[in-house]
Amino acid sequence: MNWWDLVGWAGSAVLVWSLLQSRVLRLRALNLLGSVVLTGYNAAIGVWPMVGLNLVLAAINVWYLRGMLATRHDEKTYQVVEVGVGDQFLAHTLRVHANDIARFNPGFRWDQDASGRSAFLVVTADEVVGVVLSHAEAHGVAQIDLDYVTPKFRDFTPGEFVYRRSRLFTERGFHRVVSPPRMIAPYYHRLGFRPEGDSYVLDLPATPAGGPA
Repeated sequence: MNWWDLVGWAGSAVLVWSLLQSRVLRLRALNLLGSVVLTGYNAAIGVWPMVGLNLVLAAINVWYLRGMLATRHDEKTYQVVEVGVGDQFLAHTLRVHANDIARFNPGFRWDQDASGRSAFLVVTADEVVGVVLSHAEAHGVAQIDLDYVTPKFRDFTPGEFVYRRSRLFTERGFHRVVSPPRMIAPYYHRLGFRPEGDSYVLDLPATPAGGPA
């Protein structure tokens, strides 16, 4: 086996590996890499139909990657929907993803009957991409109980759309948002939160009476 064969096998392995990814951004990126490698390999050995196929695959992946990266922070693409804490669809979502939630949020418990609770779903079109649950603490603190992203969108940060719209918290009289303690792989440093102990804290802007949030 010469080194060109190794290149071909490596490209094929990356292409197959990409199809095993649950994260859509990672799937597209790896698929693009495999397609580029296989384009070079097939061009080197003169298999032109496969060159054409992989060029088309690469172009498709570039198209989708460009769209995903361009809209990852777009409020027109991702919307925040507030739901009741006892909402049946919310309960269904938490139940379906229970094992994955426990993996990234050890110790998470949701008491829907407790007072001062809020629940938000982050959606794109009709697909749920994230769940943010919180409850009220003393002194105007909103404690986040759960900030969960579904596996398909794990390379994105949909929770940011809840925190970006500070009115969701300031209208309830909150001055500060605190992330879940000991959360696995937190991303809050990218959203303006500051570390404090084993959590992250966001100080909300003051909203003048009658003014916009």
